[in-house]
Formats: sequence, structure tokens, C-alpha cells
Amino acid sequence: MADLPHQLDRTVVIGAPRETVFRFFTDEARWASWWGKGSTIDPRPGGNVLLVYPGGVQVAGEVVDIAPPQRIVFTYGFVSGTPIPAGSSRVSIELEPIAGGTRLTLVHAFANAGVRDEHVQGWRYQLSLFANLVADYVHAGAAEQIDRWSALWAEPDPAARQAALAAIAHEGVRFGDRYSRVEGRDDLLPHIAAAQHFMPGMRMARDGNVRHCQGMVLADFTMTGPDGVVKAKGTNVFEFGPDGKIIRVTGFW
Repeated sequence: MADLPHQLDRTVVIGAPRETVFRFFTDEARWASWWGKGSTIDPRPGGNVLLVYPGGVQVAGEVVDIAPPQRIVFTYGFVSGTPIPAGSSRVSIELEPIAGGTRLTLVHAFANAGVRDEHVQGWRYQLSLFANLVADYVHAGAAEQIDRWSALWAEPDPAARQAALAAIAHEGVRFGDRYSRVEGRDDLLPHIAAAQHFMPGMRMARDGNVRHCQGMVLADFTMTGPDGVVKAKGTNVFEFGPDGKIIRVTGFW
């Protein structure tokens, strides 16, 4: 390969374990879910790489180096030959585990500075799509977690309530709404007990499908009284950790 003195660098944090993120480079179905239908990858040195963009534009190259779950390097260029031939630039992706999930660092090296500059926004966009795609995969069960969150507010048994909260939320979980400003499971549990005492028979339930974006989930809810009449409606905003547990909930009534 010719000298590649011009490079762009891009770093994003993805709310998922490194092993999960890396599988999107080795599992062909997940690779295609990122790039587009028909995209393929053979995850071994010398293996072919094909990206199919919307509109049918194709990029081709081959895997140069792969070290799961840390690094993948592949060549990159356009099948049409324009603006650069297939395999004529090099993409290096490094994954580093961090507290919030995984830090992805991308370096794309080119022979031509102008072509590099044309790819800056493209990678900003593609890595944003990728981070959201991985987050959606990790939190595919968010609706069930939210249903369990709603149910524990009506759970009468303290031990069962404690076990249910520990199963779905981090120890330092934060909850806030117009009536609440609590931090940690040890503070939230007596707050839930107080809600049951002062609002006996009230039940919260998810209303409709959840909405995902970059590890944040919106879930509409209804509050129903013991007479079965809806007393209030609102939206809860959930933040999930890379392990799928709830980190924070903010309620809007």
C-alpha cells in the first residue's frame, strides 16, 4: 500500500461491554445491520470486507489485522474507483473498556488530504449510528425492565421489593420527579414504601412501546387508583448502564 500520511481520528463512547461491541465486527449479520443490507466481512487477516451504502455505493477492502476484542484493521476504498480505489486507504479501530462501557477510537489513513476531509462527516455520522445500534441491541429488553420497575412500586412485601430493585437497578440508582429527589437503592426503597403508604392502591403501568436512543429510553406511563380510574399520566426517562441495569430515572407528570 502507498504511503498514507493523512489521517482523521474519531473517538466515541458506546454504552456496552467491549466484547459486545466487537461482535459487530465479527458477526456478519450485525455488520450488515450497521452498514446496510449486502455488507459482508470475513473476520480474519486477508478476509474480504464489503460495505454497501444506501443508494448502492460499495466500498471494498480486506482485513489486515484483528485481535478480538481489542482491535480490527482493514483497508477501504470504492469499488467504482472514485474518489479512491478499493483497498487504497486503511481503517484502524481500537476498543478500550471504560466505566461507562467502551471507548472506540478510529483512525482512517489516506494518501490524499482532500479525500480525508470528505470522510470526516461520514465517520461522525456512521459512528453515531453504530453507537445507537449497539445500545439498541444491549437494551433490547428495556421494556421488560421498565415493567419490572413499575411493578415494584406496588409490591407490598419489603423483601420482595428489595430483591426486585436489586435485580434491575444499580446500587447508586437515582430517581427524580416533581415529588422525588433520591439517590441509591437504600434511599429509594423507603421512598417507595412511603408512596404506598400515602397513595394506597395506586399502580403504575407502561403505556405503549418504549423509545430508545443512545442508551436512554422513554416510557409513557399511567397511574391508576384502586377504583381502576386513571389518576395521572406521564413519561419516565430511563438511563441504562452497559450491563442493562437502570442508572437513573426521571419522571415527567
